[in-house]
Amino acid sequence: MVRAIGDRIVTGVLRPGEKLDETSLAARFEVSRTPVREALGQLSAMGLVERRPNRGAIVAVVTQEYLTSMFESMAELEGICARFCAERMTVSERRALEAEHEASARLVRLGAEEDYEYFNTEFHSRLYRGAHSTHIYELTATTRSRLAPFRRAQFRLAGRLAKSWQEHDAIVTAILRGDSAAAGAAAKDHVAIVSVASAVFAVGEQPSGPRAATPFAATVSGK
Repeated sequence: MVRAIGDRIVTGVLRPGEKLDETSLAARFEVSRTPVREALGQLSAMGLVERRPNRGAIVAVVTQEYLTSMFESMAELEGICARFCAERMTVSERRALEAEHEASARLVRLGAEEDYEYFNTEFHSRLYRGAHSTHIYELTATTRSRLAPFRRAQFRLAGRLAKSWQEHDAIVTAILRGDSAAAGAAAKDHVAIVSVASAVFAVGEQPSGPRAATPFAATVSGK
């Protein structure tokens, strides 16, 4: 439910300032109001929904500046994780990372977007765990959860699966070499590229008119 509503917000189906009626959403997704209410609460914590006392919930206005600041933080945190992985990952952790990464190439060849998306989440989680720093793990996982809908949007771009795999390959190669500087730089570059895909979703700055109805596809397809 969180994913379904979040994706509709990120892709512009639900517009900034639009009222989110629990009854209507429950009917649309054929569920009770309870999971809808819970989903709106989680989306509020992500900054995608604004809950107003006695007035219900609306789609929040997410500015480009705010998105940029979150992705800047995400890039730095993932860079730290990758750097620590190169220094601290155990032999078994390195082998598991390499094996899973190599196996994911098949998903790219098949164009299995949903399966690759699941792998992508696990890949990054391995980096967070491999850093062997509880506090860094918590900060990174929390920041990633807030950016999850935006990061998923990248896979709507043609050819993005293959590019994502290549970016992961640079990270994995550096970690396996024990090159912490290269691993950190590759991870930061990877997040920066993802942020470009989401940058077109600056809800507070979208123009009116036909293009505004599909902000992601209409703006990014030419890049």
